[in-house]
Amino acid sequence: MCDAIYIHIPFCIKKCGYCDFLSFSCEEKSREDRKKYVKKLIEEIELSPKLTYDTVYFGGGTPSILEVEEIKSILEKLDIEENAEITLEVNPQTVSLEKLKGLRSIGINRLSIGIQSFDDEKLKVLGRVHNKEVALETYENARKAGFTNISIDLIFATPNQTVEELLEDLKMVKKLNPEHISIYSLIWEEGTKFMELLDSGKLNPLDNELEADMYELIIDKLKKMGYTHYEISNFAKKGYESRHNSKYWKNVDYLGVGLGASGYYNGIRYKNHITFEEYYADIEDKKRPILEEETVGEKDKLENYYILGLRLLNDGIELEENGYKEKILKLVEKGYIKEEDNRYKLTSKGIMVANDVFVEIME
Repeated sequence: MCDAIYIHIPFCIKKCGYCDFLSFSCEEKSREDRKKYVKKLIEEIELSPKLTYDTVYFGGGTPSILEVEEIKSILEKLDIEENAEITLEVNPQTVSLEKLKGLRSIGINRLSIGIQSFDDEKLKVLGRVHNKEVALETYENARKAGFTNISIDLIFATPNQTVEELLEDLKMVKKLNPEHISIYSLIWEEGTKFMELLDSGKLNPLDNELEADMYELIIDKLKKMGYTHYEISNFAKKGYESRHNSKYWKNVDYLGVGLGASGYYNGIRYKNHITFEEYYADIEDKKRPILEEETVGEKDKLENYYILGLRLLNDGIELEENGYKEKILKLVEKGYIKEEDNRYKLTSKGIMVANDVFVEIME
């Protein structure tokens, strides 16, 4: 198996209210700041192990905020397999048809478009800078530019969302017919603007039962549209599962480069510096800009195997003679896990309470 690399681009037009990723708005960081960052990122790649990649993933932030030539200069520093999956996260409002054609010409062959909702009011609440019209134009332009592997991101269980509003989003999915969909329930993260609004009573989370009903509805509707529910939050047409993200779930090695990026390589899990000053200083000293690292022990490896493996709903896990066997069999008795073809997989009931299942495994 060839290797994977995640490349973090920590810039956005504007920070969304629900986002806790390491990112900075254009108001905070100038065009010159971004140019300097790309230069240092390339230097970090040159300091990293020399590997051959069959999946490359530009995440953020908003990677599509970079110029095509900047993304090209990063790709040119990587040894990439001929049939590699090269994904770029794209936010509507940051790409024209011309730019999308440019991205296609330099080797980007998969887009992950952060649409989040097709409802203009919901987009305002989420703090997105685009509206429905711009989202649809971006998607159509991606098709015109020649992209045949497009994923869209959606968020559900947003404040005051109704089932009817969710159904409208799903109707748009059916109309657009992307190859892949990542759909997540809204997470209220500490330190975000959303959490401040929650604490002050200006926003309220959706009822848990309604959120569960929405998730069941999503699964049902997307399966009827021909999507395979291959991971808890991810659906794909046959053959279009995310090759890169599947490596995370299979707990295999990957490099992470960029500010605050995480990686897992040769049994060591690491995280890069989260301030530009420390990140740049290490690179200037010809050192990899690692903030912290730990050797992953056998217990953690096993735990990761079971928890990440169960997220892959069609693959599941093998059951071995170790301390986790009894826990897995108890979850089978409770109806949360099933045995199928000598593999153990989450049941429909288990999918609905997956986090609770994972906690039981870890305890």
